Amino acid sequence: GIFITIVMTGLDQDMMQKNLSCKNVKESRKNMLWFSLAFVVSVCFFLCLGVLLYIFAEKNGISVPLSRDELYPKLALDYLGMGVGIAFLIGITAAAYSSADSALTALTTAFCFDFLDFANKRAADQNYIRRWVHVLFSFLFFIVIILFSLINDESVVVAIFKVAGYTYGPLLGLFAFGLLTKRQVNDRRVPWVALLSPFFSYVVAKNSEIWMNGYKFGFELLLLNGFLTFLGLLIFSIPGSTKKV
Repeated sequence: GIFITIVMTGLDQDMMQKNLSCKNVKESRKNMLWFSLAFVVSVCFFLCLGVLLYIFAEKNGISVPLSRDELYPKLALDYLGMGVGIAFLIGITAAAYSSADSALTALTTAFCFDFLDFANKRAADQNYIRRWVHVLFSFLFFIVIILFSLINDESVVVAIFKVAGYTYGPLLGLFAFGLLTKRQVNDRRVPWVALLSPFFSYVVAKNSEIWMNGYKFGFELLLLNGFLTFLGLLIFSIPGSTKKV
């Protein structure tokens, strides 16, 4: 749980941008503390809401859907009245647009500057490239959502944490390597390490019950992924030096 919090909050660009925008370290720390407090309160409210929804369904003889994610929409749209249904649709749409907007902006910016040499393009070309990259990433998002809907058979929260174990693992390994060592990495091999670590983590997770006497990986897969990334970086590195590798 601690490491999931570190990678999904402490190492997430959208989350930490709030702290980076503070005028000094003291204000940034204050922002983190208040955010943590507000986050705990909001999580408690949502947990209470979930309990109340199940109690309401039981009291009124409403069958709980096989997919637990469908319980709230079912109650809001079919049993709690038009007002609650409208509020639910507005809320879920606002939350989805907010998350998608920040992610699309970050992906568009990173792709344009890191892969398309955006800074050296003409102003007119920059506008044209930025719009098309944004459209293409939007289409990619749509495809990912459709695929996720087709292959996912668990709750969204569980699926998110499982995916985070693969996507955030290399980030955790990179962060730990930079924090705990003074060694110089080989920049050309870092992307390969970051790609191969999730692959080997997947292989280990699929065979862990056979290889580890019945042990089955859960959310702690993040730690294995991060460790493999750390190990790969350690192998392809040299003692700290100002010389570029």
